[in-house]
Amino acid sequence: MRRSQLSHWAAALLLGAGLWCATVSAEAADTLRVAYAGSMGVVMDRFIGPAFAKANHVQYQGIGQGAYGLAHRLEGRLLQADVFISITPGPIDILKKAGMVGIAQPVASTQMVITYSPKSKFAPALEAAARGEKPWYEVLTTPGLRFGRTDPATDPQGRNIIFTMLLAQHYYKQPGLAQRILGGIDNRRQIFAEPSLLSRLEAGQLDASSGYLSAAQSHHLPYIKLPDEINLSNPAMQASWYDSAHFSITLPSGKTSQLGTQPLVFYAVVLNDSKQHALAEKFVKFLQSPAGRKMLAEQGYSAPKGGPI
Repeated sequence: MRRSQLSHWAAALLLGAGLWCATVSAEAADTLRVAYAGSMGVVMDRFIGPAFAKANHVQYQGIGQGAYGLAHRLEGRLLQADVFISITPGPIDILKKAGMVGIAQPVASTQMVITYSPKSKFAPALEAAARGEKPWYEVLTTPGLRFGRTDPATDPQGRNIIFTMLLAQHYYKQPGLAQRILGGIDNRRQIFAEPSLLSRLEAGQLDASSGYLSAAQSHHLPYIKLPDEINLSNPAMQASWYDSAHFSITLPSGKTSQLGTQPLVFYAVVLNDSKQHALAEKFVKFLQSPAGRKMLAEQGYSAPKGGPI
């Protein structure tokens, strides 16, 4: 091969490599990373994320974990994301104090339920409780029933089921009910990572678990609805009733914190260090759009409550 031909071939190769690198860079630059409360896995990764990606010709990457755990990872720069979606204001507050986010928008709401496995040997009793024929709390205290929940140190749902049980023991006049069902705040035999909790339930490894109505419906799992007095869904009951429930917990930092209830509202916010700021803002608006709200509603999420935080 002549030197001139080699030069042309080398130039063409370099040009092609440059175009390929530019294409890869463009694709990488157009990836939206959304860190969301783990219970939202189905609606985010199967519906909203893909729909947004298709409409905007971008890549979507979802990161689902306990919202407090995500907030601390973002705060510590151990995780990079463009959008953060939390349930309850608490995880958002962590990032606000760190100066990492601006105004968070409410995008949906939900309520606490007891989810159960149709494969469980206790399913008939749990079904009877769902129909109102048996007290649900009596079924959950049946010897041998395996109950699951998430870690209250890292996940709002792990805290909310404790609040639900504390409120239930007063509402039903059942002293000690929370202890009988949960076996203590930090009972490691019941605690699982949020993304795996419903998977274990679906596989029959657990008989029942804490849950959000939205997640139970998204996963097509049976559940027991709870009255407003204990399901944390009614803002009108916050000051007069929900705020009566408190407990202390040791945080991952080693500090002890006194916790109170917060509304079960999902908030979305753009991270200040987002690599796709305009796209991230567009995504939050998509969650608030008729199309986004339709997808959320179809997966069991209720309309947002309250205003921005």
